[in-house]
Amino acid sequence: MAQTGRMGVRAGAGHCVVVVVYDGVRLLDVTGPLEVFTVANEHGATYRLRTASPGGRDIRTSGGVRLGADLALEDLAGETPDVLLVPGSPDVSATECDRALLEQVRRLSERAGRTASVCAGAFVLAAAGILDGRRAATHWDLADRLALSYPRVTVDPDAIFVRDGRVITSAGVTSGIDLALGLVEEDHGTALARTVAKHLVVFMQRPGGQSQFSVRLRCGATRGEALRPVLDAVTVDPAADHGLSAMAARAGLSVRQLTRLFKGETGITPARYVELVRIETARGLLEAGDDPLDVVARRAGFGSPETMRRAFVREIGVPPAAYRSRFRTTRL
Repeated sequence: MAQTGRMGVRAGAGHCVVVVVYDGVRLLDVTGPLEVFTVANEHGATYRLRTASPGGRDIRTSGGVRLGADLALEDLAGETPDVLLVPGSPDVSATECDRALLEQVRRLSERAGRTASVCAGAFVLAAAGILDGRRAATHWDLADRLALSYPRVTVDPDAIFVRDGRVITSAGVTSGIDLALGLVEEDHGTALARTVAKHLVVFMQRPGGQSQFSVRLRCGATRGEALRPVLDAVTVDPAADHGLSAMAARAGLSVRQLTRLFKGETGITPARYVELVRIETARGLLEAGDDPLDVVARRAGFGSPETMRRAFVREIGVPPAAYRSRFRTTRL
């Protein structure tokens, strides 16, 4: 039987994951990844999960929930974490100025096999100098701030998560679950990661390079009521008739009025919006299932595999079959 030390860490047992917690941390940034690793353990993995805080103190999350820590960051001297995970906080300025926290994260990151952040946790890594010269992701609403504050960091404002060497940064809040699933897949293979995703009732196939936004969200809220049902109808049923005449009738406008309104409020033409939604739908079907390409094309509204292939090559740079083979896992 493995020996257990005073801090409850079993020598030589599985992957050690240390989650850094501190006052003001966002609760889901902590619990989302931890739950992924916990469910992985229920299905054969052997992750050793520890929360560590400055001084080993209990902390209060941004929502006021009190969390206890397993140990002090300062006490992590004799063990090298396989994963050092740094969640984020809504109070970015406070974490950037917490020199004691930054010093401990910097020290532990130098020894950790992999250092990861969730959401605004990227600011902790950046302030500690860990992201210098690296690509990184963070919440879309914070991407500009990260880029301006840390010019030595190349910020990808759209990615779910980004891996640069042994440093992995993820986007907003729930993307910590995607990141953790990617780590499980890296450590234990696709089958276990899929099992974990299924038990958590989350999508397995949300690769790091996938956009944080759907096409509908990227088009934003419309100022008038006429366009909203048209946008929503395409999203709900991309395979339906979304020709200009049909869309104009749905909005109660002439084709000319619809085209002008569409361009003014979304910045793209109606046909372009329909194509982007259909590509997004096809991507989801390719990532999540094994339907033949003709079935995917029909369900996404393309009509034929060749039409879908041309759209994929034009928009993504690869045909649907190559896209499917590339994005069937969460590989980091």
